[in-house]
Parts: sequence; C-alpha cells; structure tokens
Amino acid sequence: MDGSDSVPPVTVGRVLAPHGIRGELKVQPLTDFPERFDAGSSLWLNGEERIVQRGRRAGRHVILKLRGLETRNQAEALRGAELTVPEAAELNEEGVYYLHDIIGLPVFDTNGAALGKLAEVFSTGSTDVYVVRGDQGELLLPALDDVVTEVDIAGGHILVSVPEGIEFQRSTRKR
Repeated sequence: MDGSDSVPPVTVGRVLAPHGIRGELKVQPLTDFPERFDAGSSLWLNGEERIVQRGRRAGRHVILKLRGLETRNQAEALRGAELTVPEAAELNEEGVYYLHDIIGLPVFDTNGAALGKLAEVFSTGSTDVYVVRGDQGELLLPALDDVVTEVDIAGGHILVSVPEGIEFQRSTRKR
C-alpha cells in the first residue's frame, strides 16, 4: 500500500487501547465481516502489513494479537490507529453500505431538520442501531426501513423518520 494503489484502503477497525502486557490491542470493529480478525488474516496498520496471530470477541470489541507487536508500549503507541484492508469488495445489494461510507454523514428528519451526524453503528443482534450525535445530544435509531428512509451516499446525507417516543439523550461519554 504505497500510495500508488488506485483503490483507497478500507478501514475495518480502530485501535482503542492496549490490552494486557504482551502487545495485544483492544479494537473497535468497523466491518460486517468478523472473519477479517481471524488468525492468519492480513491487516494494514500505519502502512505496514500485519498478520493476525489470534483474535477474540470481547463484548462489542475484538482483542487482537498481531505479529510484530510484543509489548504494551508498542500497543500503546497505536492508540487511535486504523486497521485497514487494501480494497473494498463491490456491494451490489440495495440498502447495504460500508460503515466508512455512512459514518460522518449528516442526518436529517423527513421534515428537513438537522439532527446531527451519524457517529457510529452497533449491532444488537436483531438489528443495527444508528447513533446520531448533534447539538441536541445523542439519538439512538434502529436501522429499519421505516426509520432510515433514505441513505444518499452520493448526496452526502441520511433521512430518517424518528419513531414516537425516541428522544435525544444528553451523552455522558467522554469524547
């Protein structure tokens, strides 16, 4: 991945913190393909290919041991780094998007009011949940067809119909 690649890399995870003392990483997955974190898989980290020695789920996160990372200090230096793969597979199914295509898009309700930006997407098992953050706080929306009415990647926005009873919450998370 020397910059001459015609297809930009796809971010599949973000390093949150070191885990333990032997160079393991706590990673936020940003992919619908958890097999990307299986032993033997190749991931790119700061422009360098790394082989996954082992990976395991830990709640909504993944704990990864990558070849060449042996100490907590090495892992600490990677806090906030992105794990990438060289290219995205073509998605041909309508209504299916890569997270990197929609994270950060402005979100509007069907009346045109700005709600904030799509900050993250997490899965509850039965459906994904869109986390919208804006001036009013945080809004958690189920990613259902009658709620997320339009995702316009080319136009750069998402339209939603906020169900009755769902309201903004003031976030207590540190950013």
